[in-house]
Amino acid sequence: MTDAAVPLTVNGHAHSVRDVPGPERLLDTLRWRLGLKGTKEGCRSGACGACVVLVDGRATLSCLTLTHDVPGAQITTIEVGPEDAAVARVRAAFAQEGALQCGYCTPGFVLTLAGLLHERGRRAAREELLEAAGGNLCRCTGYAAIVRAVERLATEDR
Repeated sequence: MTDAAVPLTVNGHAHSVRDVPGPERLLDTLRWRLGLKGTKEGCRSGACGACVVLVDGRATLSCLTLTHDVPGAQITTIEVGPEDAAVARVRAAFAQEGALQCGYCTPGFVLTLAGLLHERGRRAAREELLEAAGGNLCRCTGYAAIVRAVERLATEDR
């Protein structure tokens, strides 16, 4: 363990997380230390995308990111409010298209797509969005509704 606190800003709120072991994953810090259960654990190997969060606006696999590697970072989880316009936009598209079933993978998809919208300045082509979402797995929906949500994001008036 280390006594040095790791400063994180999560969804706009400053945290100083103490006694973080060196190998602790950001996923575990968010879920177990900060109580943010919206970030899901799927594969623990970066293959499913369920654990995606935004670190300084970029989609990041929190199961492969050590908490000690992101001190001072701005972390965005699915629990963020409407102040993150990109996350709100993707959430709305998913809701309008019914792009969820059990919802386990939904936070990862939403934050992956929002990360791309942050990078692209709110505009992204259908192909870019689909490519970004390609790293996220869903076992329930068959992807048709997710593809419709992506198409809505690509064509809606910005």
